[in-house]
Amino acid sequence: MQTDQSMDDSNEGRISRRGFLGRTATASAVLAVGGQLADPEAAAAGGSGLVDVELRVNERVERLRLDPRVTLLDAVRDELRLTGTKKGCDRGQCGACTVHVDGRRVLSCLTLAGSVTGRRVTTIEGLARGGELHPVQQAFLEHDGFQCGFCTSGQIMSAVAVLREGRPRSAEQVRELMSGNICRCGAYDGIVDAVRAAGAAD
Repeated sequence: MQTDQSMDDSNEGRISRRGFLGRTATASAVLAVGGQLADPEAAAAGGSGLVDVELRVNERVERLRLDPRVTLLDAVRDELRLTGTKKGCDRGQCGACTVHVDGRRVLSCLTLAGSVTGRRVTTIEGLARGGELHPVQQAFLEHDGFQCGFCTSGQIMSAVAVLREGRPRSAEQVRELMSGNICRCGAYDGIVDAVRAAGAAD
């Protein structure tokens, strides 16, 4: 009968089934967040299941150690305490969590934090410069583009991106381009006016 020791000796240099599955799972998690760890075996050995993520948020570099399933929304709110970005539906349907990644609007509740490592992330807190509001922020104030304010940061982030992508001319165009952002208070007329005013002033 083969002893446990002899079995270990005969399998020296080989990976056990359990070890193989553990390393494969770790490697898959790393790939899911953009391959941030150069050594998956080291992560498996550590046993924490966490990955190193470097985020560049509002021109600041933030280094975090996160579960690979953490979304960009949860990272900026819970880890970086940038709570201007709101968690609405958490399903990508309301637009309250909109932020910019490399200047383009994304739904942060559907974006893994690790997938934007090294890319430029801007939240609502990063729009103002030196205490001066962004023109879209100012326009929302002047045209009553909000009521309860819960959706406002997402609306503003989308509006900034819309204007950057190509200035909409009509109210209908604004409504179409902003259709991914829901205002449960129904302040759409003020939002549309604010976007058009900011576009005209740009």
